[in-house]
Amino acid sequence: MKTENQLSKIKPADRLASVSEYYFSKKLKEVAQMNAEGKDVISLGIGSPDMPPSESTIQTLCDAARNPDGHGYQPYVGIPELRRSFAGWYKRWYGVELDPNTEIQPLIGSKEGILHVTLAFVNPGEQVLVPNPGYPTYTSLSRILDAEVVNYNLKEENGWMPDFDELEKMDMSRVKLMWTNYPNMPTGANATPELYRKLVDFARRKDIVIVNDNPYSFILNEHPISILSIPGAKECCIEFNSMSKSHNMPGWRIGMLASNADFVQWILKVKSNIDSGMFRAMQLAAANALEAGEEWYEGNNKNYRNRRQLAGEIMRELGCTYDENQVGMFLWGKIPDSCADVEELTERVLHEAHVFITPGFIFGSNGKRYIRISLCCKDDKLAEALKRIKRMR
Repeated sequence: MKTENQLSKIKPADRLASVSEYYFSKKLKEVAQMNAEGKDVISLGIGSPDMPPSESTIQTLCDAARNPDGHGYQPYVGIPELRRSFAGWYKRWYGVELDPNTEIQPLIGSKEGILHVTLAFVNPGEQVLVPNPGYPTYTSLSRILDAEVVNYNLKEENGWMPDFDELEKMDMSRVKLMWTNYPNMPTGANATPELYRKLVDFARRKDIVIVNDNPYSFILNEHPISILSIPGAKECCIEFNSMSKSHNMPGWRIGMLASNADFVQWILKVKSNIDSGMFRAMQLAAANALEAGEEWYEGNNKNYRNRRQLAGEIMRELGCTYDENQVGMFLWGKIPDSCADVEELTERVLHEAHVFITPGFIFGSNGKRYIRISLCCKDDKLAEALKRIKRMR
C-alpha cells in the first residue's frame, strides 16, 4: 500500500491543467445535495429529453436482446442495417445522398466524435476554430489533445452567425478544423443555405475542414437542412448527427458522422483503436427509430411548443429578452441591464426559488449576459418553476 508521502509524489498529466471539471458535472452535484436536503430543485439545465423513444424502437431493442447470438462484439463500422438507415434518413429529410458503406460512421454518441475527429486531423500545436459562445467540449477536448483553441465570435447583432469579414482577417495558416453547430446551441439560431454555402466556400479557399454539429435540426424547426446538401461540401466538411435529441435517446449513446470516404476512413483508424462497436440490439433499434414518419417529429414538437411558452413566461418574469425565432430544445435570453452579473441571477434563482437555470458564461465570454432554459422538463414542473420565480423576493 502506498504511503501518504509516496502518494504526494504522484502527479496527474500536465494536460489536466488546461481543463476543469465539466460545469454540469459540478453543478449537478450541488443540485443533488440540495435535493438530498429536501429542497426539491427543478432542473432547467441540461438538454436531456425526458420523453421516451417510439414504442417500436423499444420493442425492437427487446426482441433483438433476446437473440442469444446477438451479444458479441460488433463491427467498428457499425452494422449494415444502421448505416443504411442513416443513409435513408439523410436522403429523406435532408436530400443528401450518402454511400452507407463508405461515407457514414456510427458513433457512441456524437460527443466521442469530437475526440476522434480531432485526433484524426489535428497535430499538437495546430489550431482549431471554436465558436464563442459554443459547446464547451469543443474547447476542452481540443486543449486535452494539445491543440490551440482560437475563438471566433458569434454575436446577437449578427444573428449568432459567424462574422466572415472578421474570419477573413484571421491567420489560417495553422488552422486545421472549424467547429460549427447549427441549429445553434446555446443560442437557438437556425441554419440557412446561405450560411452553409459561405462556410463551404470559406473551407475550400482556406484548406480547412468544417465540422458541423447538427443534432437539433428536428426540434421546433420546420425545415431541417444539412451542410452536406451544399455542392462540394463532402470534400471539406464533416457532419455529426445524433439520436439523442431527435429521437429521445440520449442515454443510448448513438450518433454518427458523414463525410467523404477518405475522411471517414481516417477517423475509423482512430476510433477502431479506442472503442468497439455498439450492442447489436441497440443498433437495430436505432435503425428502426430512423424510419419514423413526420407524425413522430410533430408529436415531439407539440410537447416542446407547450414547454416553450412556459419557458418564455419564465424569461419575461426574470426581465430577460429573447428571439422568438429560436429553434431547438433550449430558450436563450439576455438578462436585464439591472443585473450586474448573470451568475448573480442564476444563483439567486437556484437558492431562493430552487430552480436551476444555466448561466451563459459557461459557453464563452459572448454568453456572459445570457441564460439558457432547457425545454426537457414536464409542463407541470415548468409551471411550478414559474410560480416559484414569481414568489422570489
